[in-house]
Amino acid sequence: MAILNSIITWIMKKRIHQMELFMKYPVDVQNDLLKQLIQSASQTEWGKKYEYSSVDKLRVFKERVPISTYEDLFPYIERIMKGEQNILWSTKVTWFAKSSGTTNARSKFIPITQESLEDCHFKGGKDMLSIYVNNYPETQMFDGKGLTIGGSHQINHLNPDSYYGDVSAVIMQNLPFWAQIIRTPKLEIALMDKWEDKIAKMVETTVDENVTSLSGVPTWTIVLIQNILAVTGKKTILDVWPNLEVFVHGAVSFSPYRQLFKELIPSPDMRYMETYNASEGFFGIQDQTNSEELLLMLDYGIFYEFIPMENIDQEQPNTLTLEEVALGKNYALVISTNAGLWRYMIGDTVRFTSLNPFRIKISGRTKHFINAFGEEVVVENADIAITKASKATGAIIADYTAGPIYVQNESKGAHEWIIEFEKEPSDMDYFAEILDVTLREINSDYDAKRYKNMALKAPLVHHAPKDTFYNWMKSRGKLGGQHKVPRLSNDRIYLDEILKMMKSNI
Repeated sequence: MAILNSIITWIMKKRIHQMELFMKYPVDVQNDLLKQLIQSASQTEWGKKYEYSSVDKLRVFKERVPISTYEDLFPYIERIMKGEQNILWSTKVTWFAKSSGTTNARSKFIPITQESLEDCHFKGGKDMLSIYVNNYPETQMFDGKGLTIGGSHQINHLNPDSYYGDVSAVIMQNLPFWAQIIRTPKLEIALMDKWEDKIAKMVETTVDENVTSLSGVPTWTIVLIQNILAVTGKKTILDVWPNLEVFVHGAVSFSPYRQLFKELIPSPDMRYMETYNASEGFFGIQDQTNSEELLLMLDYGIFYEFIPMENIDQEQPNTLTLEEVALGKNYALVISTNAGLWRYMIGDTVRFTSLNPFRIKISGRTKHFINAFGEEVVVENADIAITKASKATGAIIADYTAGPIYVQNESKGAHEWIIEFEKEPSDMDYFAEILDVTLREINSDYDAKRYKNMALKAPLVHHAPKDTFYNWMKSRGKLGGQHKVPRLSNDRIYLDEILKMMKSNI
């Protein structure tokens, strides 16, 4: 395995020079990519509808092609799922990434083409490894195996010649042979659809492996680690996997989970690396060792546009390109891709932290915020406040969600939080106070509404019993894979469901 480690490390480093090219010429790379996308789709049904053959400028593209949501594209995607081809993209589509998101219960099915698989998702995985070995040339990652916690896939009932599943399952099923050699557990276990059975099998088959890296959503990775420790009786996961050196994570902010991972993996040398890999595409990779910023990947067959959040409610808002974005502002992400998503608003919001090269932080979801009183609290605000309150009180967070308490009669509004702790705060009242104070410090709109309790009272914080969120997600059929607890909501649907469940368990 030492020879294999050396060979793979050498190969992975070679990609760095190509990344430097798009970092140096970002606008040129993006403009060339858009031309390629339009040309490739010019003879599709969509391309003919919007006369792609005569689109020669970005301005024309933006004028002709509307910004789309999933609901707008669904009639086309449904036809592709039934077996029709050359609708949104020119090559055959046989895979779909199933995603329920966190804002509604209806599943979404995102087309995965061979181009998006090879030039986006796979390329993103290889680039992640390239950046890692470049930053840590002494790595022994490939001496052992990587453990990925993914979802499952199944045959498409509308067309037996195609499949759908969690994007991680689609990727794992289609990985090249060399990547299968260095991963664990076996594919038939990794792709099991019953989450609790899968976890039991993963524990059974991986405890004796030399696992050197973990990849997955923090929430479900914690569940796996805790199950392994319960079965083995070990104190930390390093007692099971002593050569574990990196956890590659995504899907949710890592900040609230960082302290818990330090408890589970108490090594000062343990490394953490974030990626931004969604069903719709692989967008960003943490390229700096001591930064939570993500390098925006510009040569993955994805053309980017950005909608300022103040314009998000307009029917067809004007979009900005990379040349026009500013630091520190929240933008809704709009993409055109080599999977046939055209000017598609994916629902995520990002904030630029650097313009040379372009680096971002994921700030939330376009439908995932609290703005019941004009306070405009986004997920990034919540994560910062939760993290600071935890640090001040010695708490360790397991999960949380929050939403509004509406104004009723003479009472004023407020925010209501349900928080599950792995380690309880030393003082719950002080925790709530720091949460509130931090939100006021980092969000001027929230601060204005909280001034002298004029519009908002202090937040109401509930301490949820252990496994509350696990059991709630289980009741919704959303265990494992890319599923995640919705952090913020502008209504009370999630809050009331969880509070009702908590009350029934008293």
